[in-house]
Amino acid sequence: MKILVVGTGAREHAIVHALASESDGTGAQAAPVHELHAAPGNPGMGQQATLHAVDANDGAAVAVLARSLGVDLVVVGPEAPLVAGVADAVREAGIPCFGPSAEAARLEGSKAFAKDVMAAAGVPTATAYVCTTLDEVAAALDAFGAPYVVKDDGLAAGKGVVVTSSREDALEHARAALEARGAEGRVVVEEYLDGPEVSLFCLSDGSTVVPMVPAQDFKRVGDDDAGPNTGGMGAYTPLDWAPSGLVQEVVDRIAQPTIDEMARRGTPFSGVLYVGLALTSRGTRVVEFNARFGDPEIQAVLARLRTPLSGVLLAAARGELATVEPLRWSDDAVVNVVVASEGYPATPRTGDPITGIDEAEATGGVHVLHAGTALSDDGTLLSAGGRVLSVVGRGPDLAAARASAYAGVEKIRLAGAHHRSDIALKAERGEVRVPS
Repeated sequence: MKILVVGTGAREHAIVHALASESDGTGAQAAPVHELHAAPGNPGMGQQATLHAVDANDGAAVAVLARSLGVDLVVVGPEAPLVAGVADAVREAGIPCFGPSAEAARLEGSKAFAKDVMAAAGVPTATAYVCTTLDEVAAALDAFGAPYVVKDDGLAAGKGVVVTSSREDALEHARAALEARGAEGRVVVEEYLDGPEVSLFCLSDGSTVVPMVPAQDFKRVGDDDAGPNTGGMGAYTPLDWAPSGLVQEVVDRIAQPTIDEMARRGTPFSGVLYVGLALTSRGTRVVEFNARFGDPEIQAVLARLRTPLSGVLLAAARGELATVEPLRWSDDAVVNVVVASEGYPATPRTGDPITGIDEAEATGGVHVLHAGTALSDDGTLLSAGGRVLSVVGRGPDLAAARASAYAGVEKIRLAGAHHRSDIALKAERGEVRVPS
């Protein structure tokens, strides 16, 4: 197939890597199975796909590119192009597209809208107040008590949520979010959910739901969950500590009712419904919905997928997921460690040379995905964002996967870079507990 992947980050590189790694069914990979393109992509994706300098948020430009290339499938990776309607423009051009419409992507674009859909679908989630003034926020904070959870209603690149025991910090986050969006500003104040968090990606064609395997990510910048929220500093799969029936419970009680409710409203959701969960003392609860694969979790999840990704995404885009056989998965464990630039997440420094990627991948069981990278005029690889690389390690168990990932990280050279040293460590030690 000819496939165009839209986006620039490690999530999109993970998709390209998975597509480029597919075999022809004989186990041979002497030649690429697919002709891959990326818009605009990044230097890492450029090693496996042809890059095109097109604005990922410009639906018309993406559609023109897709038509000119004669692609069979477009995969829209990030949330911003989805909310901007890029998938709509591609479908209007008559090209199959994996990714929800702008209307359906409101499940991520508006926390308030998502709460309304959850209520209508009977989805278990945290009690919440939608607030438009600081006085309303203050009243909601007092109603729930600490710890306080405040979410920006709109897109915030994974950093729109604050969880804090400080009422002052919660109010400040709400004030900044309200002021940033002006008259349309809203924030959602929620009750705090105890228990470990889980990410589950559910593929949908608007009616059928096909779950992937669960993963867990690490949102705080520092070890032991210290410091501010980030876009995600690492992830791992599988979750041996999770209840055995979790995936089916999420499909039956959360994903399928949500997909059915979206169809009932006349805005069918086709793409991936990212279900962020908390396994609380009162049962499974939805923390949030997203309308795309989560980064950094998908880097780990796709490394375990044995079913060819291309066929699954095309079936979802064509409304044919009901014909897809159950997904096949490797029994290996996978750990993804994010290497971030100096100053991330507050004021990341960019423009520093990056070396050691080839050495990292030569350690065995490791591949490196680019996120915030760029090439200088002389071809030097430079940092170009806060989260720079995802170092993905695999092994027969979490201990081996962690060892591979961190061996790879040690080979990377980037001035001032930092990473968490405890990705999947508690799970490896058997210290993750679901409240009874």
